[in-house]
Amino acid sequence: MEKNRYLTSNIVDDLNEKMVFIGGARQVGKTTLAKNIISKKFKASNYYNWDFPPDRRKITKFEFPGESGLLIFDEIHKYKKWKTTIKGLFDTYKDKYKILVTGSARMNIFRKGGDSLQGRYHYYNLHPFSLAEMLNIENNYLPIKELPIHSIYYPNEFELLLKFGGFPEVLIKQNSRVLRRWHNEKLERLFREDIRDVGNIRDINSMKLLGDLLPAKAANRLSINAIREDLEVSHRAITSWLSILEHFYYHFRIYPFHFKKIRSIKKESKLYLTDWSEVENEGARFENLIASHLLKFVEYIKQTEGYKINLNYLRTVDKKEVDFFVSINNKPWFAVEAKLNDTVPSPNLFYFKERLNIPFTFQVIKKSDTDVMKNDIRVISADKFLTGLV
Repeated sequence: MEKNRYLTSNIVDDLNEKMVFIGGARQVGKTTLAKNIISKKFKASNYYNWDFPPDRRKITKFEFPGESGLLIFDEIHKYKKWKTTIKGLFDTYKDKYKILVTGSARMNIFRKGGDSLQGRYHYYNLHPFSLAEMLNIENNYLPIKELPIHSIYYPNEFELLLKFGGFPEVLIKQNSRVLRRWHNEKLERLFREDIRDVGNIRDINSMKLLGDLLPAKAANRLSINAIREDLEVSHRAITSWLSILEHFYYHFRIYPFHFKKIRSIKKESKLYLTDWSEVENEGARFENLIASHLLKFVEYIKQTEGYKINLNYLRTVDKKEVDFFVSINNKPWFAVEAKLNDTVPSPNLFYFKERLNIPFTFQVIKKSDTDVMKNDIRVISADKFLTGLV
């Protein structure tokens, strides 16, 4: 499964011109991608981990190999002078070394403040495994054109992905005991090893309670007031904690698409977990999986092709709603409604398709062996639909 990752060729190509930074959720496979996959594409490579004292000394003393090749820096953003070091190395030796930087999600926070590296790197967010990546399916995409959905159903692979999530450790082992321990330890590791370094979080225990609450909130519109009442803390604290957890890729939010013709709502976000295997409710977990696949698809196209592509949901003030809507340059591409078994197209898909002139509309269901057009709505099984994404 890890002989390659979906970003491999893009990263190798980009390293010929600029540095590449790889961020993403804890244990999503960033170090493995850099050290065991990308490095094999170069004649020579050297790996430096800031947490390993001998490597740390080499970095601070600017001691690097005499031969040309790939330099991989892992967790270097923990070094206060990391930007200056990397900038100087790239500006001086960019014809000699290719530079790949990986690290925990903190890099996504630290790289934004006063970015002296601007124009010198490409940034990729590595996502968990999706169905297409799990099956080693590679697709080509043309904006506003039909998705390259494959003709085969993959019910067994889909069920494994739905149960174990897309993080390599648990997906490869496919063991329920490993999954339970993973869930118990993951949030604790996030707080113990990452979030404690962000800043002064006064009530860390209440923030942990927030993390415990979020799996039950997945695939629902997010009410900060309801959470505030549950935890008995301020609205401001909840808002701050949610942002911190989102920066660390624990969860992500999807916002409504605003368009005058449909009298859309403007602010209320829907929340999803990066690891959908934490979500107990079957319908919510299924919708979360679809959301994660679509986010990976949208970010891949944005980061590799440079298109202004967005993932939203659709909802009007009179409560007509469709789960997902993908647009490029504000032009509709496709909409997706997630259902467990309902093969009757949602009336809301017809409503939004007509008013927004959406080229492609899908009702994606958990049940396998379904692919049928019903009044210009394609009702299709998830284990087939997801083969057309990344």
